[in-house]
Amino acid sequence: MTQTAEKPFGKLRSFLWPIHMHELKKVLPMFLMFFCISFNYTILRDTKDTLIVTAPGSGAEAIPFIKLWLVVPSAVVFMLIYAKLSNILSKQALFYAVLSPFVVFFALFPLVIYPYRHILHPTDFADTLQAILPSGFLGFIAMLRNWTFAAFYVLSELWGSVMLSLMFWGFANEITKISEAKRFYALFGVGANVALLISGPAIVWSSKLRASLGEGVDPWGVTLYFLMAMFLCSCAIIAACYWWMNRYVLTDPRFYNPAELKAKKSKPKMSMGESFSYLLRSPYMLLLALLVICYGVCINLVEVTWKSQLKMQFPNPNEYSAFMGTFSFWTGVVSVFVMLFIGGNVIRRFGWLTGALVTPVMVLVTGAIFFALVIFRDHATGLVAALGTTPLMLAVVVGAVQNILSKSTKYALFDATKEMAYIPLDQEQKVKGKAAIDVVAARFGKSGGSLIQQGLLVVCGSISAMTPFLAVALFAIIMVWLTSATKLNKLFLAASAAKEQELAEATAAAEKEASPAAKEVSPAIEGVS
Repeated sequence: MTQTAEKPFGKLRSFLWPIHMHELKKVLPMFLMFFCISFNYTILRDTKDTLIVTAPGSGAEAIPFIKLWLVVPSAVVFMLIYAKLSNILSKQALFYAVLSPFVVFFALFPLVIYPYRHILHPTDFADTLQAILPSGFLGFIAMLRNWTFAAFYVLSELWGSVMLSLMFWGFANEITKISEAKRFYALFGVGANVALLISGPAIVWSSKLRASLGEGVDPWGVTLYFLMAMFLCSCAIIAACYWWMNRYVLTDPRFYNPAELKAKKSKPKMSMGESFSYLLRSPYMLLLALLVICYGVCINLVEVTWKSQLKMQFPNPNEYSAFMGTFSFWTGVVSVFVMLFIGGNVIRRFGWLTGALVTPVMVLVTGAIFFALVIFRDHATGLVAALGTTPLMLAVVVGAVQNILSKSTKYALFDATKEMAYIPLDQEQKVKGKAAIDVVAARFGKSGGSLIQQGLLVVCGSISAMTPFLAVALFAIIMVWLTSATKLNKLFLAASAAKEQELAEATAAAEKEASPAAKEVSPAIEGVS
């Protein structure tokens, strides 16, 4: 295998750009792929929320129903189809086959589906159901009433898990050496946040086009044209980069040697039952899974309430979308700042436990302020008037700040401490434990919050009525989160100490074995001299 002489990086370059010139051929197309996938993810995430929350007869209460009854089954169906296709198609054909449904649907949506929504949506049937069923089923009825928007929501959710987690990272892990991954992957994370900084203003710009439109033109329909056009252009770049990688990079022995990469251990595929069994046998893994589940549930509980407040403040879809674009931009700004200047320093100075507790404490404090503003808004008129705003707008802004801070600390600290927790484990625990948590914890985190909200919606009838109960549920789950992190820290420190002791003993044994050999060599040297 051809090797290129590589000089060590200086301190500044190793921090900012640890890439050799000859590696740009591999890094730049991968960086561009990741940027475009993340760019599309932000556009779809903000657009799907706007469509569902501002749709006729709908609101944020539809989101838990869509996530549980449509997104989860769709993900299962997709994985079954993907497993079948992976046995039939080549890797390149499989990538394009997975990308194609997204391209087709999101191309048809602004051209055909949205303009003919009045024909496609069963409005009369939904009205009949609404007259019969209790008010707690409004979210379920809204899902049926606006089923094309719900389909948009499902495909948007799948984009993140399919194109980002499965297709990109699967491709990257397959073609990247461990020595490269240590330098490349951090740059991809920067690319994701840069995508937020660009996609946010792009959403704001397309949402504000309504000011230049004439009478009789649907401004949200025009906005959808531009947003989906951006999405399709990004998809074209993704496909082109993938083609370039296969044509020019994977044929270059400097960057890709299948025989060399086969040595990398693949993650075992575990069923849901096997994952449950593995987690229950290991207190360490069970606590780690609880951290992941608690984060997913807490974010879900706050987000839906915040989006209901957001709809009341911005009932117009263009205004709602513009606000979400601004929200995405500031999420990127704060995430970059926290990742560069706070994340690593907190863990280095104060240790694993402090780093693990920052995110739940942040969610607790900001969540308490947000729910207090929503529940007791009528009792805070004096404070609100002094700030020169309205109770509703203040709740919207505080909810946005809560989401931004929660996500930025999650990216910088929660994810880092979660990955650190695997380090002192043996290889089997690392591989099987991570697979189990990916299967169980990730799914429970996403669907657990939706299940809680559905139950409360059916009982209470509306988001506003169930908000106090959501606040209680949030605080209870955060207590579980804090307790789990504290207990896991004790196990983590014990496992780390045991591993260090094991390494020290192994080093001492190796030195002891080497010393007799050295003694045997020295007389021989003296005799020769």
